Amino acid sequence: MLLTREEMTFDFEGGTLDPVRDRELIEWMLNQFLYGEMTGIQVGHWLYEHAPDYEAAKFLARQSLEEMQHVENFLRIMAMLGCKPRPAHPAVRFLATGMMGGSWAEHVALEMANGEGFVLMAFYAVIDTLDHKPSVDILRRAVKQEERHVEFGEQQTMKAIEGRGWLRRRLLGLNLVSMWGVRRLAGFMAKRLPADHPVLKFLPRFLELSNRCAETRMRRMGLLDRPLAELGGLKRAALVSEAYAGKALGGLLSLLATPLRLLPWFRRKRLTETYLTDPRIAGLELPPPGATADATAD
Repeated sequence: MLLTREEMTFDFEGGTLDPVRDRELIEWMLNQFLYGEMTGIQVGHWLYEHAPDYEAAKFLARQSLEEMQHVENFLRIMAMLGCKPRPAHPAVRFLATGMMGGSWAEHVALEMANGEGFVLMAFYAVIDTLDHKPSVDILRRAVKQEERHVEFGEQQTMKAIEGRGWLRRRLLGLNLVSMWGVRRLAGFMAKRLPADHPVLKFLPRFLELSNRCAETRMRRMGLLDRPLAELGGLKRAALVSEAYAGKALGGLLSLLATPLRLLPWFRRKRLTETYLTDPRIAGLELPPPGATADATAD
């Protein structure tokens, strides 16, 4: 990944979440995770409609299984801790579903690089504070998969924006909205959670770190060429307006073109139609004459 575990780790100064004392809080927290992992079903959309090449399709297929594993993981943790599935907070639903991308570039930048980057930081925080070893052990295994998702999003974002300044600006504007959503969630927590709790008292600062890490990731991916503090309010507003104007125009053109998508020469070709030109397929190296077929089997 473009950020290290150390950069994404917040110091809770030894504070812990107690499964008995903090059961209600832990239940709320786990339900936010559960909703986020359930959005993994959206991977199927990207696999069928947008996967740009064979390697990306293979990654998405693996990711879909991992997301479902994460759902089962959180259900196991909730059962162990006596928690019940409940609705997610509106801000979490907005960040996980309301910010769903309308293109491959938006998906990998918003949902995978920075979106799952926020989730990964939350995983790290729970691992570092939850006083329940069986649950922490489950999360330690899951976090390796989450790190792969973030790394894939980062690499795909950098590939998508290369030489496309308009796309870089659009993704930056949309990420600013996502960061605004995180600040709204921080405001909700600051007003409603006990200020003297050994862990909760740090949450506003933890979410501030989450946004700083998102900013750092955007700079390292090339979405941002200067600190956000150097972007004035008018510039930020212009970026957000440009991003949503572009999305609206793209949505309108897509709607108008819907009947034409039935025509094979108009719609975007899917991987099933392009795989023979894919580097992984076209570059297949045949074994030398006389080599046994099972020599390379695994």
